[in-house]
Amino acid sequence: MADRRLQVFHTVARLLSFTKAAQTLHMTQPAVTFQVRQLEEHFNTRLFDRTHNRISLTDAGRKVCESADRIFELYAEMENAVRGITGQISGVLTIGASTTIAEYMLPPLLGDFKERYPEVAIHLKVSNTEGIVSMVENNAIDLGVVEAPVANKNLVVEICKQDYLVAIMPPSHPLASLPEVTFEQLLEYPFICREEGSGTREVIGDYLQQQPEGHATLKIAMELGSPEALKGAVEAGMGVSVVSGTTVQKELKLGTLVALPLDPPLARPFSFVHQKQKFRLRVMEELLEFARDYCRAQCKRT
Repeated sequence: MADRRLQVFHTVARLLSFTKAAQTLHMTQPAVTFQVRQLEEHFNTRLFDRTHNRISLTDAGRKVCESADRIFELYAEMENAVRGITGQISGVLTIGASTTIAEYMLPPLLGDFKERYPEVAIHLKVSNTEGIVSMVENNAIDLGVVEAPVANKNLVVEICKQDYLVAIMPPSHPLASLPEVTFEQLLEYPFICREEGSGTREVIGDYLQQQPEGHATLKIAMELGSPEALKGAVEAGMGVSVVSGTTVQKELKLGTLVALPLDPPLARPFSFVHQKQKFRLRVMEELLEFARDYCRAQCKRT
């Protein structure tokens, strides 16, 4: 509903990049530039300084950006108030999730939410934890769900549930008959791990540093970008790995993998991450509450 020129300007001002703004708004870069120039012509002044392929806000640009913050906050407050009266839950939400969560946790959650609120359109973006946090910081997504701690104190981080990681290996592996396994034992074998920036990779590194054998290094045989590829490599006997217990239920039933608890246990939080906003669209509030209830129900079952 707000002036399109102001929306485009506000996105460029937040990201300080015409290219990133174009990607976020699903527009071409010339279209973004045109909208900003139209707003500059309206005020008859420059809103950005452009030097050496970098942009910064002018004094006028900062004033427009501050006002735009308040305008969009008022729009959100108005949307919430009207939809609260009518009881209507609709709109578009863009959610980002790290790979493990997107593949194993979100499909049933979003399916149930969509069944309850069919007028809501949900767009899902998948990346590793580092990428999702960056999208939240840049307002490219409304809500992120990640599998590792978030360092940015300017974001709201709300733990959804604890996820326990397990060691996995083929049934024929020498460790497969043990009731549990230490990382010291795993260090004796080739290790298959996720890529740098993955939440799983990060928590394994932190865990290893806290163990008595933390001075040792993993014998990394392969780095893979998805849980499915990683499990396939372990099934093929190319090494051992550590993954979320939620990702191997199918393989355990089929008997193609063995999962062992770690000693000491390794757990990490699944967390919701979003910007600190005084007012959010009601559909966002409904999704958050729905997700909280879903996570509480999951915890009771485990």
